[in-house]
Amino acid sequence: MASAADSMDDDGAPAAKPVAKKSRGMLWVVLFAVLLSVAGAGGVSWFVLHKAVPESGEPGAEHADAKPEVPKSPANYFALDPSFVVNLEDARSQRFLQVQVQVMTRDADLIKDLEHHAPRLRSALLLLLGQQRAADLATREGKEKLQADVLAEVQRIILEETGKTGIDAVYFTSFVMQ
Repeated sequence: MASAADSMDDDGAPAAKPVAKKSRGMLWVVLFAVLLSVAGAGGVSWFVLHKAVPESGEPGAEHADAKPEVPKSPANYFALDPSFVVNLEDARSQRFLQVQVQVMTRDADLIKDLEHHAPRLRSALLLLLGQQRAADLATREGKEKLQADVLAEVQRIILEETGKTGIDAVYFTSFVMQ
């Protein structure tokens, strides 16, 4: 019974066992993991919730110089019907181009002007399209250049006739070359 007496302290209560070094090491690992998790969560929340403040020190100052965006009007399209059909300049063979052209503007009043001046527009575009060579129009770059030339011609005529600008783009909705 000496072993039972050894495990008792002077008051007759069982003596506390010494804390094992293993459980103390595990306590430090758990404490470190909890602190690391809290620090990581704090860092993430700081980056998410706080916007970067520019050098001026005022939040939102990075947009102070930007012009307020004016909402764009909806696009209006005008088809120059019927399709244009022209002979192309080609010394070797008889070639032709058939193209459907749509004009885009954000000014609804210009649609009426386009309708009114459609005969002049069609005449000018027939002359312009008839000057093209098939070899030039075979590439994407050639078609894009023609599109830019058509846009410039439409803008020039509308400016001369009405004094207005506002033709934004022209689109080829059909393009056939033979």
